[in-house]
Parts: sequence; C-alpha cells; structure tokens
Amino acid sequence: MPKYLMLLFLIIFSTAFRGQDSNKHKDLKIGLVLSGGGAKGLAHIGALKVIEEAGVKIDYIGGTSMGAIVGALYASGYTASELDSIFRSTNFMSLIQDNVPRSSKTFYEKEDSERYAITLPFNGFKITIPQAISGGQSIYNEFVRLLYHVKDVKDFSKLKIPFVCIATDIETGDEVRLDHGYLPQAILASGTFPSLFRPVELDGKVLIDGGVVNNYPLREVKKMGADIIIGVDVQHGLSDRENLVSATEILLQINNYRTVRDMEKKSELTDIYITPDIKEYSVIDFNYGSAIIDKGEVAARLKFDDLVKLAGDPFVKKRGVIPAKLKDTIHVNELMIQGNYNYSRAYIMGKLRFNVDDDITFAKLQRGINNLSATGNFRSIKYEMLGNGDGVGLLLNVTENPDKMFIRLGLHYDDLYKSAGIANLTKKNFLMDDDVASFDIIIGDNLRYNLEYYVDKGFYWSFGINSNFDDFNKEIDFDLIRSNFEVDASSNIQKINLSATDLTNQVYVQTVLKEEFAFTLGLEHKLLKYSTKTLNVADTTSTSSTVPSNSRTYFENSNFYSAYGKLTYDTYDDIFFPTKGLFFDGDFHFYVLSSDFNNNFKEFSIGKARMGGAFSLFNKVYLNLEAEGGFKWGISPVASMDFILGGFGTHLVNNAIPFYGYDFLSLVGNSFVKTTAKIDYEFVPKNHILITANFANVGDDLFRTADWFKEPEFSGYGIGYGLESFIGPIQFYYTFSPEQKENHLFFSVGYWF
Repeated sequence: MPKYLMLLFLIIFSTAFRGQDSNKHKDLKIGLVLSGGGAKGLAHIGALKVIEEAGVKIDYIGGTSMGAIVGALYASGYTASELDSIFRSTNFMSLIQDNVPRSSKTFYEKEDSERYAITLPFNGFKITIPQAISGGQSIYNEFVRLLYHVKDVKDFSKLKIPFVCIATDIETGDEVRLDHGYLPQAILASGTFPSLFRPVELDGKVLIDGGVVNNYPLREVKKMGADIIIGVDVQHGLSDRENLVSATEILLQINNYRTVRDMEKKSELTDIYITPDIKEYSVIDFNYGSAIIDKGEVAARLKFDDLVKLAGDPFVKKRGVIPAKLKDTIHVNELMIQGNYNYSRAYIMGKLRFNVDDDITFAKLQRGINNLSATGNFRSIKYEMLGNGDGVGLLLNVTENPDKMFIRLGLHYDDLYKSAGIANLTKKNFLMDDDVASFDIIIGDNLRYNLEYYVDKGFYWSFGINSNFDDFNKEIDFDLIRSNFEVDASSNIQKINLSATDLTNQVYVQTVLKEEFAFTLGLEHKLLKYSTKTLNVADTTSTSSTVPSNSRTYFENSNFYSAYGKLTYDTYDDIFFPTKGLFFDGDFHFYVLSSDFNNNFKEFSIGKARMGGAFSLFNKVYLNLEAEGGFKWGISPVASMDFILGGFGTHLVNNAIPFYGYDFLSLVGNSFVKTTAKIDYEFVPKNHILITANFANVGDDLFRTADWFKEPEFSGYGIGYGLESFIGPIQFYYTFSPEQKENHLFFSVGYWF
C-alpha cells in the first residue's frame, strides 16, 4: 500500500475515533434529585438559584414530596428566582390547613361553622375519626394555577426538563413511579403526608407520600439517562426524644429508620451532594420559609466550584430554561362533571358561579371550587384543564363524601343564656338529593332546640324549614314591664325575674346570587311568652294578662303569624373579629294574625336593618363600623315585638339588640337607631384587644317624629379582650355608660348558639 494511502487511512481513523469520543462526552447528561422533607424542601429553591448561577444545565429531574413539587415547577419552565418569589409570598400554613374562606360558604354553612367546635362523622351510628387534617384542596388549586402552561403535557418526559416523581400505594406499600398523567395530581399524590393530607386516588390506586418508600429517587433519575447526579438532600437523621414532640415528627421518625440506611448508599452515588443545615427546622415549619430557602443557597455555595467546573466542561451542552408565564384569565368553553350521584349538575354549577363560555380568572375559578368544597359534600374535587380550540375544557372529577351523618358538639357560656352545651345531629341527603337536615339540642341553664331542613338548588330557588325554641330568665327593671304591659303602676317592686320563651317556625324560599348575597321570602309562626313568678294577683290589675297560671303571671302568651322578607349581603372574613368586608342584613315582617292574649292586636309590621364594614387601619389594627336601626309600622298597641337594647353577643332572641354600657334588656322602644365603632388590635395571632363605642336613640315612633336624627340619648363604651380558640371566641368586656353612671362586665366562652 502506498505511503500516502496509509497516511490518509490513519487520518480518517483518527478523526472517526476522536468524533466518537467527542460524541460520548457530548451525550453526558446531568440529573437533579430533590428529596422530600416538608417545609425543609424549600431549601431546594436556594440550591437551584446557585446551580443556575454556576451555569449548570439540568437534563432530568426526579423528586419526592416537596422535592417533587419544586422539581415539577422547575421542570415546567420556572426559573429559580421565580420559584423564590412564588414560595416566599405563599402562606403554606393556610394552604395546608385547607381553611375555606368564609366568603365561600353559603349562609347555612356560615351558621354551621360559627356554631360548633367539633364535627365528627357518625356512620352506622358509630363515631369515626377523619382520615386527615386536610383534604389538600387549596394546595391543589395552586398547583393547577401554577402549572396551567403545561396543562396539555401528559408525558412528563415532554416537559422542558424531563421529570419523574414518586408516590406510595397505601394498599400494597409498593413504590409508584409517576411520569405521566396530569402533573398537578401527580405532585399532590407524591406530597400527601399521612395524617396531614387525605390520600389521593389516581388511576385506580390510593396514593400517599412517596417518601414512605423512596425519599431520594436517585436510581429513577439514572434510569432516565443521567450520567452525573446533583442531589439536594433535606432529610435529617433520627431524632432524639426531645424533638419528637408531634405526631408528624413521630411518623417521620418511623419512616426514617429505613431512609437513613438507604441514604448511606445513595449519597455515595451522588456526584455533587448538597445537604443544607436545617436540623433546627421541622417538616411543618413553613413560617420559616425564607430562612430555609437561604439555608439551601448557603449549602449549594459550598459546592459552587464543583458546579462551575461541571458547567465549564466543554463537552456538556449548555441550554437555558425558558421561563414560564403565569396566565390570569381563561376561557372555559366546555364543562364536564364526573362522579356526582347525589348532587345534581345544577347544584354544582350553582356553587361554581360561572357558566360555560365565560372568561374567568383563576381567582374566580378557585372561589368556585372553594364554594363546592365548603359544603363538605365532596371528599375530593379534582379538575383538569384541557386544551379545547380557542379555550379550555374543564373536566371536574368529584368524589362524593360517603359520610352523610355527623355529630357536632359545642360549649358556651354568656351572661344571658348562662352555661350551655350543644349536641347536633346532621343528615345529608335526608329526603332527596341536595338536602340537609339538622337538629340541635341545647342543654344547660336553659333548654333550647333548633331544627332545620334545607334544600340547596344552586342557581335556582332553594327552600327550607326552621323550628327554633329559645328560653331564658333575666332579672330586669320592673319599669320595663310597666311601660309595655298593663300592670299596677303603684307597685313598689323594683326588679322582677322575667322568663322569656320563644317558639318560632318558618318555611321559606331563598335565592343565593352569590355566597355573599341572599334574598329570602317566607311565612312564620311565633309563640311568644313573657312571664314571672315575682308578682302575684294582688300586684296587678284585673286584665287578662295578669291571670296567674301555676303561680306564674303572664304578660304575653300569644301566637303570631307573619310573612317576611330578608335581604343579606355578607363579605366579612370573620363574624366575631372582622378585619375586612361589608355586611348588610335587612328584615321586614308583616304580622297579619294573632291569638291575641292581651286583646289588643291589629296588623302591624316590623322592619330592621344592620350594615357595616371592616377595614385595616395599619398593621394588625382594624376598624369595624356599623349602623343599625328598626321601626314599627302601624297603630297596633302590641309591645311584645318592640326592640330591647342592652348587653353583648351575636345570638340574641327576637328584637333584642346588643348595646355596650347597659345590661341586657335595658332600653325599650318600638324604634331605634344605633351606631357602633370598634377598634381591634391583634397584638399576637388570635389574641385581640378590643375598644368599642356605641350610641343610640331608642323610643316610640322615632322615625315619625324625626327624633332618630337628634343627638344620641344613650351611649356606652367598652374595652375587652378576645381569643380565637378551638371552641370558639372567648371574650371579656368591661363596659360603662356615662348616662347611668354604671359599669358592667360581660363574659362569654365559645360559639354563640
């Protein structure tokens, strides 16, 4: 062979060999493994910021639990700085607790949530314990919003960075690899920590946190094709007894027995192993998110030279990640609902509050989902966004709550009703779909009950039936009786013990235009009794109202029949300690018939309204302003429905109106106007200093005589303390009035009922 041919052959062979070697290096792929660890997983974000800064291009991502959440968002296109901004501004504790905002509840549901301290399923007449603290709905809502831009990517290898996460099959204990499907559902399943979140049903499997079986999916990332592994491990070793202070930490400790051993091998297989120093934080310390993110950045900087060296490898391809863009408005042009058997499409649509072909914001969509979640009728509400022409199709997959019967309990004390305990039995789907029946028995110093039946028809007119029995005893000035009923004016009695009994039955229809706004029309029967044992027949005149029965003197013992209308608008974020929102409650009763115990009935009407607003003045200081008024229309001398001002509280019978500075049942008239201003300083979470002033005019025919517009005749002031406890608000008020030179102490514990 000629020498020049030999030389040419060697050159070609050498070039081919170098090309193969070069291609081998250029095929080098970098995988990122992010461990689970709850709140500690926020350190992943700090580490990602440094990895980006070093110029490292990630080819594959695998994560578990919080590592899956951060990893999925990064794989979808968010930059590390964008993730930093998102997570620092997110209130994770609020999302985890799954607290449905008050504005998402119907008026029926608002009353329930502000009456009972404990709710337990009562299936087969056996009390059961809920599966978890949270259903994960609020977190899922956020995942759907943040990952909207990859809604149509069903194969996770097609994301901007191929991604995989791990979950655990709770029935078999097997590891479940999630690399396809709807991304928000996959990462929710991977992060479903037992006892904290309810298990997720996905593709016929019941899944929980992947950290139970594989909290650091290194091998899965290698199987994807990674040659070099960067790992961020936020797990901690076994805790000593002093740190095992919660059920969450104990469950984590049990799981860590195996994980600690696994990590000895996995850490050796990790090329760049980043371990943030976050031992001082727990898995639920989301309140320290900013500090944990910073810890991740500090730990990654210790490996910065290795990262720069890896990024500087001439055979490693460099590729920037295209940032994701959040979308605010979507056009829903199709709505598909699956899984509803006992609740109609109209019911669900009525809760969602939007129609097909509407342009809606994510905030409105989440409000609709919250409205549906607030009913408690659905164990799971999962929805997918599907590309559908110029808009999106919304696939709503609901799992109805199998718990249809509940036991609810509560305790309360106040200065009017005294000590009381409430036991409630609630049954859903009692007679038909979309209905709920509820019965309260209130036992204590005064026996009472509430019976309610409500059929919620969503967009259409709903209807309900109520029956309530109230009873209390209160020592009052005898002058109040003299001024309203025919009794002997020459009596020397100063005080009497008044017994008040009220039995009210209502049937009504209601339309709820939004969860904040309702219009009600109804018919009402009311049996009203006022009586005392203080007087005897010699102390009274010979009218029918004074005939003693069983040694009791009755001032009123009549049945009243009326038609009524009610208009309510309520956006207060809290009924006891409002910090924002508006409120209006207007009520008009037309009394058309009575059994007329006192022989003085003529048709008359009672109208009343209360309106107010809550505003933030500055940090942790809020102002609540309210105005209230009522009037009697007609010439009937019946005084049993007059307004009675005084005392404190949120559940007073009939036309009893709270008024600071005066004792319960102190000021009486057939009309009144009242204004209240309250400053609320929440000096530490759930603890409130309350300063209140109220002013009123009370008397007969104030609006006819224009006396309502005069300078207030009555005033009262109060300073108090309020605590938001698990049994309801605990409030203590010291009040005084300059007109009567008296002070009163009011104390209440628990929700009012």
